[in-house]
Amino acid sequence: MKDYSGTAPKPLLKAQKLANLLDTSVKIPLINFRIGLDALVGLIPGVGDVLMLVVSFRIVQLGKQMGLPRGLIKVMIRNCLLDFGLGFIPVVGDIADFFYKANQANVRVMEKYWVSNNKDAIDKHTQDMLENWKAAQ
Repeated sequence: MKDYSGTAPKPLLKAQKLANLLDTSVKIPLINFRIGLDALVGLIPGVGDVLMLVVSFRIVQLGKQMGLPRGLIKVMIRNCLLDFGLGFIPVVGDIADFFYKANQANVRVMEKYWVSNNKDAIDKHTQDMLENWKAAQ
């Protein structure tokens, strides 16, 4: 486990940006609902789902770079494959893709792991920032 001194590691930040692009980058007007490229590209029969699976596995790769244990990597792969499998069900799969946000779920796995392993460093970083803010007042 790498020490990130209370700041989020680059692989996690990259995964967050990618997951937002894939799952929540487009706001649908009037109904206040967000979708991403995964749902939109997934509408292309066959090819769209395969392409989005490949991109989703980039988040899994970033999890490996962070040092996530094998069990959590398996959970992330399962999320990707479930999303991929749902995409092959005509109409129902496309609708499910609007609601099931596998990439966001995978980033939450990464975030929980990182926070649980870096709580002391995060707390110290937060305390230092608070001290700096107070000193600037």
